[in-house]
Amino acid sequence: MLRRSLLCAASLLGLLAATLPCLAQTALPAAAAPKRPNIVFILIDDAGFGDFGAYGSEIATPNIDSIAKAGVRFTNFHTASTCESTRVMLQSGVDSHRAGAGTLLVTIADNQKGKPGYEGYLSDNVNSPGQLMRDGGYATYYTGKWNIGKGVERSPGARS
Repeated sequence: MLRRSLLCAASLLGLLAATLPCLAQTALPAAAAPKRPNIVFILIDDAGFGDFGAYGSEIATPNIDSIAKAGVRFTNFHTASTCESTRVMLQSGVDSHRAGAGTLLVTIADNQKGKPGYEGYLSDNVNSPGQLMRDGGYATYYTGKWNIGKGVERSPGARS
């Protein structure tokens, strides 16, 4: 169910999820490597669903459009009221409270501190796409803004 939820969660306003033909395999020997797609998740803050040509924009986005044309586009994701809560839903496939970020870390009220759902980081009770992909034999990495946990033990590298 988590994997299905994760796939459903992969279309945030401004998110383009694309599956490309296999351009490079993981570290398995060439003869034994199954043909699997490369998977690219792109999350862009402050962009609307229709800001990309692949989704009907009048703005030219040829590179993103070509990735989308070669792959799969997801179109059913719901955002939360804050960026951190939305990111944690995308990274877990579950509600932001279940995933540990019910609100922005800097705005957690005194009556929420220490309560389940307000940990301020991606909870250990949920999987990230990086963890699921790594467990499936993929090489993974994150780049850019994480903003769902502080410290090395809560960094993207710890969850991918």
